[in-house]
Amino acid sequence: MRIDVVSIFPDYLAPLELSLIGKARQDGLLELNVHDLRDFTTDRHRTVDDTPYGGGAGMVMKPEPWAQSLAAVAADRPAEAAKPVLIVPSPAGERFTQATAHELAEEDRLVFACGRYEGIDERVMEWAAGHFTVRPVSLGDYVLNGGEVAVLAMVEAIGRLLPGVVGNPESLVEESHSDGLLEYPVYTKPSNWRDREVPAVLLSGNHGKIAQWRRHEQYRRTAERRPDLLEAFDAAKLPRADRTAFADLGYDVVDGYLVRRADAGGDSG
Repeated sequence: MRIDVVSIFPDYLAPLELSLIGKARQDGLLELNVHDLRDFTTDRHRTVDDTPYGGGAGMVMKPEPWAQSLAAVAADRPAEAAKPVLIVPSPAGERFTQATAHELAEEDRLVFACGRYEGIDERVMEWAAGHFTVRPVSLGDYVLNGGEVAVLAMVEAIGRLLPGVVGNPESLVEESHSDGLLEYPVYTKPSNWRDREVPAVLLSGNHGKIAQWRRHEQYRRTAERRPDLLEAFDAAKLPRADRTAFADLGYDVVDGYLVRRADAGGDSG
């Protein structure tokens, strides 16, 4: 996979030279190029922003430097290649999820546009649609100073899914959000630490019981911390023991979906 990032702070992306993503770059599994937006300006001050039409606070990123930089990135590909995917971090974008990461990991070419200030002139998105598949994407319902932090997170989430990046591929299967649930708690040696014992089932050697315990812990943790994830969970084929586990958490299976009982949790009066 090839990834290009355009930013006015290219040094912000330096952490992508570290850890598994950095190793993937060294091993040729991932090509990552960072471009300085200011290199595509034409004035001596290398200006990338201006005041917004219609008034208001803040500054807006000018369209021409973005068009020049993205055109240069788009042109650097074989003629027969498909359009790259242009990802624009934005609070107004679609929510980035593990499913999004898996989807984008299937692409050959990704381009990230790191906006700043009040954002990028909207006409850039309209123009870019002729050269890219444009996807505004949001990490969550909050605002950052710029897109670089979001890009760091997304590149790591996507890059680790590429074949060969993570040493043990099985670790990608059992982690949080891989099946729409949070991951179960994990433990290591010693078995007794500061008077806290590892759950006995994990020491039993009974792999069937361990698998069931882990699955039920996923249910419990998700119900406690992210109950919204259970709204889309497909419960139609759950075995009886799993339905019982959810019943203990206050959920019934109705038409294949989990429905929280009205008498579950909350104040007693």
